[in-house]
Amino acid sequence: QVQLVESGGGLVQAGGSLRLSCVASGRTFSRYVMGWFRQAPGKEREFVAGTNWSGNSRYYADSVKGRFTISRDNTKNTVYLQMNSLKPEDTAVYYCAVSKLVLVPTSTLQYSYWGQGTQVTVSS
Repeated sequence: QVQLVESGGGLVQAGGSLRLSCVASGRTFSRYVMGWFRQAPGKEREFVAGTNWSGNSRYYADSVKGRFTISRDNTKNTVYLQMNSLKPEDTAVYYCAVSKLVLVPTSTLQYSYWGQGTQVTVSS
């Protein structure tokens, strides 16, 4: 069992930045693929970014490429999402998730554990 706790969300103006953090319980954090997803009101949960166990392979949704950066610190059991140049359309609840696959999947169905989410609101 893995427990995930996100933090760092909030209200920011368009063009601003936020850094989300996700702390995982358990000793096997460094073995897992970690992903960030988001869900806006009335929309399906969508993949934002993911990283493999070492952090050397990173994948992004087209909508956030060049603006968001995913990273991880396995010594702290923590994965981060640095979000720059935020837009109103980035407004959503952001979730981190764990996948036991080797490669980074983009489907919610391939993630086993989820955090409770943190709200990000970008005002225009």
